Amino acid sequence: MEKPVVIEEYTRDWVLQFQEEQRLIKGIMGDKAIAIEHIGSTSVEGLGAKPILDIMGGVSHLKEVDEFIEPLEKIGYKHVLHKEFPNRRFFRKGEWRAGTHHLHFYKYESEEWHNNILFRNFLRTHHDELKQYHQLKKELAEKYHFDRVAYTKAKEPFIKKVIKIAKEKRAN
Repeated sequence: MEKPVVIEEYTRDWVLQFQEEQRLIKGIMGDKAIAIEHIGSTSVEGLGAKPILDIMGGVSHLKEVDEFIEPLEKIGYKHVLHKEFPNRRFFRKGEWRAGTHHLHFYKYESEEWHNNILFRNFLRTHHDELKQYHQLKKELAEKYHFDRVAYTKAKEPFIKKVIKIAKEKRAN
């Protein structure tokens, strides 16, 4: 049975959890992880979220991640192959459809890397959009209470709109 989509209120514990995971991942990957960032809703103060920590690692080449599949598994991260996302390597900590941590690797400085950072930073600095996103997430969590895939897909138009606005503001 799939875990229901529940939006919890923001907690600073998410930052502390990220710092601990960042330390563990860096300890395994060393310099191969150029950067490790806290992304997603748990990284934005004041934003409610599913209690799943999203972590993004930047590497020079995605192929490099392959050598860390086993060591990352030793700290609880299971590699999950997503053929529909060829520019990402994904790991989950916790049970399928009920993970507690999602670890995404992208080529450092790639478009995907920048989009994740842009979205996070925009929400951190634009309170109106943060409130809109929080409200949207709560409504979608009710509508798609037992369908995480539909919940995630329904957020995409808002996320794409915010990234577009953030890129336009950065260009000016």
